[in-house]
Amino acid sequence: MLWSIIKIVVFLGLVVGATFGAAYLLELDGGVRIVMAGIELNLTPMKAVIAFILLLLLVWLLLKLASLTIAVLKFINGDETAISRYFDRNRQEKGYRALTEGMMALASGDGNTAMSRAGKAERYLKKPELTTLLTAQAAELSGNRAKAEEAYKRLVAHKDTRFVGVRGILRQKLADGDTDTALKLAETAFGLKPAHPEIQDTLLQLQTQKADWVGARATLNAKLKHGTLPRDVHKRRDAVLALSEAREVAEEGRDIAARETAIEANRLSPHLVPAAVMAARSYIDQANKRYATRVIRKAWDAQPHPDLAATFAAIEPDESPAARLKRFDKLIKAKPDHREARLLEAELFIANEDFPAARRALGDLADRDPDARVLTVMAAIERGEGAPDAVVKGWLARALTAPRGPQWICDKCQHIHADWVPACENCHAFDTLDWKSPPASAIAAPTGVEMLPLIVGQLDDQRAEAEDAPVETTTDVEVIDAEIVEDAEGDDTVRSMDR
Repeated sequence: MLWSIIKIVVFLGLVVGATFGAAYLLELDGGVRIVMAGIELNLTPMKAVIAFILLLLLVWLLLKLASLTIAVLKFINGDETAISRYFDRNRQEKGYRALTEGMMALASGDGNTAMSRAGKAERYLKKPELTTLLTAQAAELSGNRAKAEEAYKRLVAHKDTRFVGVRGILRQKLADGDTDTALKLAETAFGLKPAHPEIQDTLLQLQTQKADWVGARATLNAKLKHGTLPRDVHKRRDAVLALSEAREVAEEGRDIAARETAIEANRLSPHLVPAAVMAARSYIDQANKRYATRVIRKAWDAQPHPDLAATFAAIEPDESPAARLKRFDKLIKAKPDHREARLLEAELFIANEDFPAARRALGDLADRDPDARVLTVMAAIERGEGAPDAVVKGWLARALTAPRGPQWICDKCQHIHADWVPACENCHAFDTLDWKSPPASAIAAPTGVEMLPLIVGQLDDQRAEAEDAPVETTTDVEVIDAEIVEDAEGDDTVRSMDR
């Protein structure tokens, strides 16, 4: 606003000054007398000033004409750049104006206008590194995949724009689901720019999908080298890749190599549960119980897990329930308030047939945090203490409809996995699985399983009536009861009770 006022004031000042100057010249006496070649000119002061201005304009035009003449002469002599520079200034201005309008149209989401301006800019500028990229992006925006791919291929042909072209085609192949071609393109782009974070992540994701663990570890090291990944995250993800490599080697039958890689994975990330389990079992195979115990305890201190308890039990497979309870004592006391420790202790007491101690160990989990495993343990406790069948089957019926408890869940898409995997089976995100309880669903199941406790009570009444009638075959009631118990015991959450 202030600058506009200043410009207006200056303009008015110039107008007033010119007016006063013209008035002064008109009132001024005398003039200018020019005599040349017998010709005499007498000019008033006003006419003299006008003539001087016209003379300056004429000199400027003569200089421009001379410059054009020199450019033409140079062009005739073979110097093409002189005249081309003279005539191309207007073309460049039009080209850059069209390029600017195309970029604005692209930013506003108008793909057709952006493509039109890109073509116009290409005709005027002759700079494919700018106009071809704009054409490709405008074609993608307008849905013309073929034209976009053609533009990206033209970019690949030039050394300076090769990376941009490869990256554009890579994104198209990923959108089409062609992961084989996308992997090759990602490797090419990574070779051109190994420090590019997006290409690093894309290549790493594709390598993990293809189970190329060696290549993925090299890419991960590149991320650390170029500063796009913190060192602690690198160590964990390197451990995940090493564990995946160990599993693949084990499937191939190379036990020694698998054992060494599993131990390396556990060294890189001692808190990674699957790595700790595999490393501990490799030590068990070598009869190295002390190292196996140390690996399990270190992982248990970070995160208690049923697989760790099962592996710890495998260290001494033939011990008595009392001896096992004593050996597990240090492991349980490391995390006494953790729900996994309380469940483990209750299961060990059940195996030792000390059912009151199992109930005390379980505490209020059945009321505060009930899941299928907790409720099944409660059924086992009730059975051991001699509770009626209706009570036991009531707990089992509740277990059938209860949440399954902690599982391997992807933090990105919340997909539930039966076993740990390095990359999510649903969204293919790398190292996103966490051992936790899934979010509770607010949708009621339409199966009627919530009526199972009532059905169990009716079955007891039917059994009482069936006992009065002499039959020699198994009753339908007993079959149904067996199916209920079998369904409850089939849940994988009670597998630790077998210990």
